[in-house]
Amino acid sequence: MATEIDPIAQFRLPVTKERVFRAAIAVADAGGIDALTMRKVADELDVEPMSLYYHVANKAAILDGMVEALVNDIEDAVGRLDPLPDTADWKTALRRRILTARDVMLRHRWAPALFESRTDVGPATMRYFDTVLGLLRQGRFSFDLAHHALHALGSRVLGFTQELFESDDEQSDEQSMAALEQMADQLPNITQMMMEIAPHARNDPESTLGYCDDQAEFEFVLDLILDGLERIRDTA
Repeated sequence: MATEIDPIAQFRLPVTKERVFRAAIAVADAGGIDALTMRKVADELDVEPMSLYYHVANKAAILDGMVEALVNDIEDAVGRLDPLPDTADWKTALRRRILTARDVMLRHRWAPALFESRTDVGPATMRYFDTVLGLLRQGRFSFDLAHHALHALGSRVLGFTQELFESDDEQSDEQSMAALEQMADQLPNITQMMMEIAPHARNDPESTLGYCDDQAEFEFVLDLILDGLERIRDTA
């Protein structure tokens, strides 16, 4: 008796590690990193959960693989950029790389927490930092100063940083200001600062975090670090 062939299965892509990691990213994009389970990844791939263990040892391996996949996405995005002119300096090249990494991170809001939770550094991440180090070396940084630079930049190299205050999406800016004004006697400097910048923030349609434009603040600190590193290099 001939074996019945599932017509859908004939066209199903084989499961690979890369597909597992991509499926996990899709699950996290849909529900956040806390929603990630082996079963949901399997459902995304339309396979049985146990079949995942042929490709990954456990959920921790999936999380590590997601980090590597995102770093590869950053490299791919950088590779698609228009080539820089020969006159471009290290700072221009590094700034563009970091802001490209940020674009990738902004597409996966859960990713910074994932990066911060991992303790093992994979080969893709190591290659990424080696490229960053190479840009600093091309900019005439000694290995000692380049080492300091990597520490100064920290996670910003990968396009994210921990913000001083998290935005509360459930509370409006007006509610926040009203609460702050009630504490004006206890927080005179913060209240005065917020009262001064609030009108500018309200008139800025690009503001993404209430009174704080996180993109502008990210670039401000990035430029501050890069300019400072350049000054130290030139006076060393």
